[in-house]
Amino acid sequence: MLAESVAGLVQRPGRSVLTMLGTVLGVGAFVAVLGLTSTAAGQISASFNVLRATTVTVEDAAPKSGEAPAMHFPADSDQRVERLNGVVAAGVWWSVPLRNPKIGTQPLPPGDDPGTGVSVFAASPGALRAIQPTLQAGTLYNAFHQRRGEPVCVLGSGAARALGISRLDNQPVVFINNSAYTVLGIISDAQRRPEALMGAMLPTTTALRAYGAPADEPAEMIVHTRVGAAHLVARQAPLALLPEHPRLLHASPPPDPHALRDAVNTSLSGLFLLLAAICLVIGALGIANTTLVAILERTGEIGLRRSLGARPRHIAAQFLTESTTLGTLGGLVGTAIGVCTVVVVAVVQDWTAIVDPLTVLPAPLVGSVVGLLAGLYPALRAARIEPLEALRQ
Repeated sequence: MLAESVAGLVQRPGRSVLTMLGTVLGVGAFVAVLGLTSTAAGQISASFNVLRATTVTVEDAAPKSGEAPAMHFPADSDQRVERLNGVVAAGVWWSVPLRNPKIGTQPLPPGDDPGTGVSVFAASPGALRAIQPTLQAGTLYNAFHQRRGEPVCVLGSGAARALGISRLDNQPVVFINNSAYTVLGIISDAQRRPEALMGAMLPTTTALRAYGAPADEPAEMIVHTRVGAAHLVARQAPLALLPEHPRLLHASPPPDPHALRDAVNTSLSGLFLLLAAICLVIGALGIANTTLVAILERTGEIGLRRSLGARPRHIAAQFLTESTTLGTLGGLVGTAIGVCTVVVVAVVQDWTAIVDPLTVLPAPLVGSVVGLLAGLYPALRAARIEPLEALRQ
């Protein structure tokens, strides 16, 4: 029966190929969409693991209504947290409470507004390491500058351009509200605090002595951890910082990457799976229509088979086999096209292709089911044809 079904399809190869087109598109879209979604989610998850899964933020607890943010970080916060297992670097960071700061490369007269757009941040040496800066020139300040409250700063590349500083061999000085700070280094990138690129960073002891504690926004600690240690560090950091009152600090571990990946999968795949389902429906209608046309063209053949002893179930089984074979071939071709699409896109984008076997292996079966369902009505109609009427036609 299978051999006769394949022979019936091969007799009209052009029509068979066009009939399979809907199933090929549907199954191919199904495999490609799920594969591309998994691949894209994998890249998002990889980026997430590199940065967000290794970041913990510790903040002062939310102040009561009408109260200014408190400053509960001890002076040796960097050393306390960096002693925890799994911590790479940690430090305190806040935005210095300055209203319209006057920042320039020379003292400015009262009332003069330089309009540079440069922000001022307080960052301990550990915070500078934790944001993972890319040093463009010079060096970062260290524990010596922090301990002595030295008037030094590190500029972001955007702030350096705004101030017209491009080299450090002449030991440039930045004036913040007419207070001089020696520029030790310029950073061109910051993984965890991109706003640092448009700012000037001072040691926290220097900022506290010159401008006081944070007023509008609370201070926070940035913790760079090793992969897998973030949740443990988030539980231990408040105790390490304030063992007598750990509830005054709130640690925020990174969210679960599995939840992020699932959300990406859901948002990306819904619409495209609907389009794949539409293609499968179109393919099923095409197979059903072609099978009906084949029955009309082969009415004489059906009558001859019946007159030679074939029963209605034999006729129905033959046409069901033909439609199922057509759907299976379409499913196989569509699966191959879908896998190739995923691999090509991954190579072009320099990604790692992720194809789930549970998606690929059943895909030809989807084509078989579509062909089987599409051939039910035509097969039943062929089985009801009477031999005498078929031979007369």
